[in-house]
Amino acid sequence: MDNGSGKIILSLSILLSILIAGASSIGMSTPGFYAKETFNWQVQSVGQDMIDLFMIVPVLIITAILDYRNNYVGGLLWAGVIVYILYTFIIFSFDIHFNRLFVVYCLILGLSFYSLAWFIYRRIKSPFIIGIKKTAVTRITGIFLIVLSLSFYLLWLSKVIPGIIKNTAPKELIETGLMTNPVQVIDLSVLLPGIFITGLWILSGKPRGFLFTIIILTFLVLMNITIGWLAFMMKQKGLESSLLVAIMMAVPSLMSFVLLLWNIKQVKIKTT
Repeated sequence: MDNGSGKIILSLSILLSILIAGASSIGMSTPGFYAKETFNWQVQSVGQDMIDLFMIVPVLIITAILDYRNNYVGGLLWAGVIVYILYTFIIFSFDIHFNRLFVVYCLILGLSFYSLAWFIYRRIKSPFIIGIKKTAVTRITGIFLIVLSLSFYLLWLSKVIPGIIKNTAPKELIETGLMTNPVQVIDLSVLLPGIFITGLWILSGKPRGFLFTIIILTFLVLMNITIGWLAFMMKQKGLESSLLVAIMMAVPSLMSFVLLLWNIKQVKIKTT
């Protein structure tokens, strides 16, 4: 990828980092900033601010620098971070009550969306061949992604179907005070099908499967860490959350991280 493209990604990342750091700092340090939310949602919002400020911003800058230095895998890692930001700020834009940061949330959401779209366009346009021999890494990664997507489908459906049958909102939804669970909406409609399809692609040896696998595994590592941290914070605040959840999330997070490193070692890049 040309250096001009790397400069654009780095510039976008710096702008995104400034916006995210500012929004997160205000949200977690301003007393009563999330006062319109239920206590459950307040705790999760502040916890997300902490993750964004102390984990996402540094990782975003580091991966952007790697991409700027023409590190192909670094660019894919960057894209995984952008997917995480996009996911998070869809939730903040739609499911946090209107506040003084509303326009900032929208800016972050828009910048992350168009950054990802432009990145994918550049990757498709760039003259490269990406391939991996069909070995244990492809089989294990493909099976992991398929099983993970199906497992979360079963998990979310086990929570929503009883409510649909009884025509009552699930307990977890009532505690957050939201009309619908944004995580379930994004997962059931977009994320889980994407993970499932990527699993099929990598099992069949399709080049796009290898590309999207690294992006998705990066996202999964960040998201699993976030879920574990939020479960821990909720437990600390006396909310109904088990530390077992935080510990359990360490397992898929570790598996995602190991598979990410394994795939990075196996990927072969050839430019034409």
